[in-house]
Amino acid sequence: MTKVSFVGAGYMTSEHLKVFAEISDVKLEGIYSRTRSKSEALAQRFDLSAVCDSISDLYQRTKADLLVISVPELAVREVCLEAFKYPWTCLIEKPAGYNYEDAETIVSAAKNSNSKAYVALNRRHYSATINVLNDISTINQTRLIHVYDQENPKAALAAGQPELVVENWMYANSIHMIDYFSFLGRGNIVNVENIIPWNPKKPEFVLSKISYDSGDIGIYEAVWNAPGPWSVVITTEEKRWEMRPLEQAFVQNYGSRKQEPVSISEWDTKFKAGLRVQAEEAIKAISGKLHNLPTLDDALESMKLVKAFYFGC
Repeated sequence: MTKVSFVGAGYMTSEHLKVFAEISDVKLEGIYSRTRSKSEALAQRFDLSAVCDSISDLYQRTKADLLVISVPELAVREVCLEAFKYPWTCLIEKPAGYNYEDAETIVSAAKNSNSKAYVALNRRHYSATINVLNDISTINQTRLIHVYDQENPKAALAAGQPELVVENWMYANSIHMIDYFSFLGRGNIVNVENIIPWNPKKPEFVLSKISYDSGDIGIYEAVWNAPGPWSVVITTEEKRWEMRPLEQAFVQNYGSRKQEPVSISEWDTKFKAGLRVQAEEAIKAISGKLHNLPTLDDALESMKLVKAFYFGC
């Protein structure tokens, strides 16, 4: 039996709870958040055994195997540093740090405490993503990976996001898109060329090119405060795949103008996409089995790429 506890009582925690509640041999244990009334509401809804007053209290009362951390960006570091004091495995909602330096601090703390920690980059676990990866793995041809990003910091501010988070919005939100390069591109990144550099005084367009030592090429295109879709396109000589919206995928064969839909798991329609597979991978990680959860180091590499696109370093 895997015991799971939670820090945070917002939307993402409720989505994680829905998933873990349906997995056999999982016991939902306890919850802690700064707003006790929200914790109590989720505890009642999902039959959690303990509403706690601190992370220490949460561990002492539940002795959970897995701690799912879903808190606002500016609270992640403080929560992680406290959680790393205890021997549970941590699954941390993205971004694991509101900027690169914050993320580095969290990674160092995990290493210093010998903590087992992973990052909930759930788009890696979409059935669309997995099925495209399975298909493309059979083709040994150069990949052109085009990631289209759209960000609206004006709307984020209007929605109540803290100014510090919005100032670092490329980490807080673009990480969802930029992480695709980390597992779609093969080999090591040898160069990043910023064709249209980021202008913080006039956030508008960003265009960057990534070169991999495998020969693969990545193109990152972002529009700020303007309309545009989130989408990912991977092109080889033989096939072209497009994920737009990201939860769905289509494939086009050479010589054809038709895009065929890629099969999608029922889990990605029943739950928030990717979360059910992610939960299964977390249970494997706790058990010492092979799994596909990205580590804090993996997430830091994606944060490093964000830094390269937007700050040229």
